[in-house]
Amino acid sequence: MKKKIGEKDFKKILEEIVSKFVEENKDSLKEGSIGLVGIHTRGVILAKRIALILQKKYKSQAAVGSLDITLYRDDVGEIGNQPLVKETDIPFSIEGRTILLVDDVLYTGRTIRSALDALLELGRPKLIRLTVMADRAGRELPIQADYCGTEISVAKNEEVQIKVKEIDGEDGIWILKK
Repeated sequence: MKKKIGEKDFKKILEEIVSKFVEENKDSLKEGSIGLVGIHTRGVILAKRIALILQKKYKSQAAVGSLDITLYRDDVGEIGNQPLVKETDIPFSIEGRTILLVDDVLYTGRTIRSALDALLELGRPKLIRLTVMADRAGRELPIQADYCGTEISVAKNEEVQIKVKEIDGEDGIWILKK
């Protein structure tokens, strides 16, 4: 396991993502129609952090929710008879809102496709944008992030892992051997 990005740079990357999002979504911020939806598990933590940055640095409020995509996965039958389903908790209407969908790593695109299916069952947002902390090569579907913290090239026998303090005790991006 080797650390690619440490805590200081991790925070800086997240702030840069928020800055780009704010620049491109000023009208939605003024209207108060931003909704942040984090994909379980680490995407939820990142969405909450984005909301804090919006509040502290930009004096803007954004509703935050969490999305479980387990039952929308195209491989749900392969993950066991009783997959661990987490809670989807979106305590606001997504109708007409600008939604920032938040995940940790973008790889094949299948998680995001599942998230879009799950999200669109809840209503019709005005706009959905995707942000990820890390994008690695290997897309199987034509999906890309609108806001990406960093692009990481890894070998097929490696994976990218995001760690967050709330779950892992530290922030950072690591490259692991499979």
